[in-house]
Amino acid sequence: MGIPPTRRRPRIKVLTGLTSLAIAAAGFAAAPASANQPVDEFAGRPHPYRHGVVQAKGLSGQATHRTSNLKYGGGVDGIGVTTGPAKVYLVFMGSQWGTQGTDANGYTTLSGDPLGIAVRAQRLFKGLGTNGESWSGVMTQYCQGIAAGATSCPSTAAHVGYPTGGALAGVWVDGSAAAPNQASGNQLASEAVKAAGHFGNTTAASNRNVQYVVLSPTGTHPDGFNTSTGQFCAWHDWNGDTTLSGGAAASPYGDIAFTNDPYVTDMGASCGQNYVNAGSAGLLDGVTIVYGHEYSETVTDQNPAGGWTDSTGYENADKCAWKGTGGVGGAQNVAFATGSFAMQGTWANDYNGGAGGCEISHPVVP
Repeated sequence: MGIPPTRRRPRIKVLTGLTSLAIAAAGFAAAPASANQPVDEFAGRPHPYRHGVVQAKGLSGQATHRTSNLKYGGGVDGIGVTTGPAKVYLVFMGSQWGTQGTDANGYTTLSGDPLGIAVRAQRLFKGLGTNGESWSGVMTQYCQGIAAGATSCPSTAAHVGYPTGGALAGVWVDGSAAAPNQASGNQLASEAVKAAGHFGNTTAASNRNVQYVVLSPTGTHPDGFNTSTGQFCAWHDWNGDTTLSGGAAASPYGDIAFTNDPYVTDMGASCGQNYVNAGSAGLLDGVTIVYGHEYSETVTDQNPAGGWTDSTGYENADKCAWKGTGGVGGAQNVAFATGSFAMQGTWANDYNGGAGGCEISHPVVP
């Protein structure tokens, strides 16, 4: 799902394509906006392809997504969750990213990246599964190969893998052409397929536990990001989704999971800037919250919606997006071997005796 501005189905969730004004005009009451109030574009409505984070301000959502547990969707093309340790490939799409360099720590730098999102993203994904971090442990309770509609997993099922030693598998700066001003879903999916070929992942097996994070440069609006029709911060999907804007993207390499990660700081506080940390320390809070949101939803719902969603279509991170800071499941700093990062909690079906709830940490399920 996307993350909206401070929510979209990586609402960190799927958006319907209706703007807040359009929904209000249709008879849905809009609540007063506040800086950290989630946008629920899907209240009582079916969720289309945009599985992402929505903005942090906008409409008041229904409470059901905060209380109902996730259910297994039965898989799409036999894929429900990421069963092996996840591999994340970062794809910087477009010549606007500028000249490529390398910093003292070996991270790729880009001259067209004014806030240093590229390095922050690399550090985040390289740090997953290190320093004994248990944020990733929340996702390992979910599995596939069980009956559709199930809400728990037997120990014998294939569970989400823990990203031991880091999830970052590669970085590619595709400067062969300028990124479109408003890339369609099909164009983003096609870029992910192109990246699979670039990295040599040319079989379905080599892409089974992989996600391609397509990052667009500042000032662009992939799928309507930062426009009146794109009330989200990021979203994830797979290439074969026929509801993608522009249609599904063909792949000779099997199913390709990908994320639309715009330059989230272009939306400031609406996509999480300073959500956890004040001042300069929090300028990139939204980057790691939003990117982490989509990562967690991809590993638990790799080919949406064949993985884990609730009765209203929310994924694990949607249910905990922009719910505040601190405590058991609120957003807070999480320490990886590569640094400390603002992260949000994600949904755990087994929390509170099986009643479910948001958690920032969880023992790794073998």
